[in-house]
Amino acid sequence: MRDFQEKTIIITGGGGGIGSATSRYFASCGAQVAVYDRDLEAAERTVSAIKAEGGLAKAFSCDITDRTQIDRAVAETEKALGPISVLVNNAGWDIFRPFLQTSPEEWEKLIAINLVGALHMHHAVIPLMAERKYGRVINIASDAARVGSTGEAVYAACKGALVSFSKTLAREHARDGITFNVVCPGPTDTNLFAEYTKGASNPEKLMEAFRRSIPLGRIGTPNDLPGAIAFFASDQAAFVTGQVLSVSGGLTMSG
Repeated sequence: MRDFQEKTIIITGGGGGIGSATSRYFASCGAQVAVYDRDLEAAERTVSAIKAEGGLAKAFSCDITDRTQIDRAVAETEKALGPISVLVNNAGWDIFRPFLQTSPEEWEKLIAINLVGALHMHHAVIPLMAERKYGRVINIASDAARVGSTGEAVYAACKGALVSFSKTLAREHARDGITFNVVCPGPTDTNLFAEYTKGASNPEKLMEAFRRSIPLGRIGTPNDLPGAIAFFASDQAAFVTGQVLSVSGGLTMSG
């Protein structure tokens, strides 16, 4: 599973916590990593860390809500790093308020980033994979998609849609040699989760409640995710498609 030599892998949101950890993991396994992020400086920090560890990566400025930027980045990726083998749709954004306290403008932004952006990435990359009869797509959703999450109604709706979308494409493109699977993080120590806890009246009390509710007794870290993602990207998972895996310390146990 650790051998991704000569495989080009796109990771969206690669400048953030989970995205950066995943980018570094794949690079350590020999992959050529295309780090996409709308914050180019964040993407470049990830790339610098990879290069310091002896890996190969390139940063791309890419806002996944802009199809023109996506098409340009995908073309530049293939030119600079070679044919794309793996796509990890990781980029996301959230706000933490009860649904009735949110606005249609906020819904539109949530949907644009968490759902439509991922659709654009699929639409740009899948034809290239189908032509070569090989591809691995891993979509990063959330356990909010599986069991709901107070204060994240529209985010959860987008991630739930991404799960259903992944299962449908797994059927549509099975004969093209492309697999589609989903990894659902639980509470994970990222900047996004920090924003969530800030919205609480007592952030430390909320964190302690999360710790008590997680059977393994702690909040997840970005480094808890890359192994699961890499499994779905590996040839060991060649007969696995349309599946959803929670990485949540046992907080959710959906069968």
